[in-house]
Amino acid sequence: MSRLLDLRTVVGESKNTKQVGQQQAAEEENHDRGNWSSPFEFILACVGYAVGLGNVWRFPYLVFRNGGGAFLVPYLLMVFIIGLPIFFAELFVGQYSGLGPIKAYHHLAPFFQGLGFCTLVVITFVTIYYMVVISWIIFYLFASFFPKLLWGYCDNSFNSNNCYSSIEDSKCKTDNKHDDDDKIFYMKTCMSVKEICKDYGLQGLNASYCFNAEENIQVPIRDKIKRVLASEEYYYQNVLGLGDSTWTNWGYPRWQLVLCLLLGWIIAFFCLIKGVKSAGKVVYFTALFPYVILTALLIRGATLEGAWDGIQFYITPNWETLLSPSVWGDAASQIFYSFGLACGSLVAFASYNQYKNNCHTDAVFVSLTNVFTCIFAGFSVFAVLGFMAHNIDVPVSEVVQSGPGLAFIAYPEAVLNMPWPHVWSILFFLMMFTLGMGSQFGGIEAICTSLIDQWPHLRQHHWRVTAGVCLCCFLAGLPMVCNGGVYMFTLMEWHTASWAILLLGLSEVVILSWVYGFERTFDNLRDMGMGLNKIVRGYWTAVWVVLTPIASVGVFIFTMTDLGQTQFGDYIFPAWADALGWMMGACTLIPFPIFTIYQLHKNGWSWKGLFTTTPEWGPQEVTLTNEANADQLTGIENNAFEKV
Repeated sequence: MSRLLDLRTVVGESKNTKQVGQQQAAEEENHDRGNWSSPFEFILACVGYAVGLGNVWRFPYLVFRNGGGAFLVPYLLMVFIIGLPIFFAELFVGQYSGLGPIKAYHHLAPFFQGLGFCTLVVITFVTIYYMVVISWIIFYLFASFFPKLLWGYCDNSFNSNNCYSSIEDSKCKTDNKHDDDDKIFYMKTCMSVKEICKDYGLQGLNASYCFNAEENIQVPIRDKIKRVLASEEYYYQNVLGLGDSTWTNWGYPRWQLVLCLLLGWIIAFFCLIKGVKSAGKVVYFTALFPYVILTALLIRGATLEGAWDGIQFYITPNWETLLSPSVWGDAASQIFYSFGLACGSLVAFASYNQYKNNCHTDAVFVSLTNVFTCIFAGFSVFAVLGFMAHNIDVPVSEVVQSGPGLAFIAYPEAVLNMPWPHVWSILFFLMMFTLGMGSQFGGIEAICTSLIDQWPHLRQHHWRVTAGVCLCCFLAGLPMVCNGGVYMFTLMEWHTASWAILLLGLSEVVILSWVYGFERTFDNLRDMGMGLNKIVRGYWTAVWVVLTPIASVGVFIFTMTDLGQTQFGDYIFPAWADALGWMMGACTLIPFPIFTIYQLHKNGWSWKGLFTTTPEWGPQEVTLTNEANADQLTGIENNAFEKV
């Protein structure tokens, strides 16, 4: 009994004598964590993260595929039903607690501890393969400084006999002015249209058509001969080095892409070497510069012949498409894709805010900026695509592509026929680089923040943590710069940041509205200086409690039924490779049940207390203090037991 009393005495004295030291340590930890230098830096960081490559290469294509201007109706509705609610929810959690996603969701409700780890897995996957895209951009950026833009010609060693060069074709058509026999560029030379049509039992009419005398109809030459754009062969054969690679014939790392990938990670490391302190300065460039280039591209594109055809094709609405469920599904999926939701980055960014920062206004502003950028980029892209369609004499619909096809085939092809093609090529890929890096910063910082919050002693070694994250992600990305690496890239893109994040976004809203309670959330917002009027409160109550969960479940069901088997172009992945993709997607969700079981075991297999906040949850100053005190008291008691 006396030994037990002595033990309590030792612990009590330790608590009393070190209470002041604990408070000071917590305050120092809060200070060392760092903050944005100004609210504007935070806004720019969110804009740079949310406004990424998807705004330029995916949104315009979805507009084209889903009824032109009519697509804006479901898209804007989904912004206010899914995008803005989840965006604001993540900003609130991060700013209120001052913690990254792992710690924040754990303290918000222990049952959801795995949610933070799920977002960490997702953003790790995304960060790895996203930098691979940036390595392709860097490749093109360097190639733009060559005296000759190689993707415009067919005299390279990697070109096939079916290669088609719009530059060489223009030269052939120029010669037509001095010759009655029209010529086009085919089989790497200027060939007579009459000879080409004759091979198919037709008569040569002009550079675009043959004539079928028996049926008295014109036959487009492009329907009879196979021609592959030089820019397409450049992308697949020279940049990717695809060749005849498959899942069973992977090839080797391409040294050019390895160096570009390494350069991308080195740049990212130095931009984030001091965390938000250094990133806050870089975002002034990465967030604002793309708008300068997009504006320049729009002005230049609008002056090109055929630009209006492209813009008209972009904005002309087809209202009947609104009756198709796929249109609404595409609109909702684009929200997750372009806003960067359920990846933990927004929680991490907001955790470095001052407690009284108005993140409600920030969320609305960034969301509207994202929408504006999507629409604005669409005008820039379709003006250039209209010019391209006019040059090669095909409908606009035949040159519209999505994803990498737009960025690395269609746009480089269009640049070839512009005045000063090198200048416009450099500006375009520099814009793509800054857009990609702006999004990449959010991913890297989310990973680093999660690691440092989990092991606070690493806070003094932030640059080493950043270096370690960059190095590991670089090594993990090496398989994707092999000849067949684009297959792994496609697999990760299809499965890691698609259907899984829909469930994570749903969980992020449910934990605030149904577990923590929207009334408590409003009280916390009021404490943070964001008093909301009845109309605004009514909107947030409706979306958080009802609309966003229902819409997220609906989009998840649509995505799962529409996903299909993974493929790249016409190459359908083997079943075992597709299964690997599903396993990757499952990996982003596995932490949730694992930590749920862990919490149940820790709680004596009782659900009691798993849906209530922990003592460490609270305003960011209190949260950090409680965490520091809890860690230190545990250490004191352990030392006391050892002494006794």
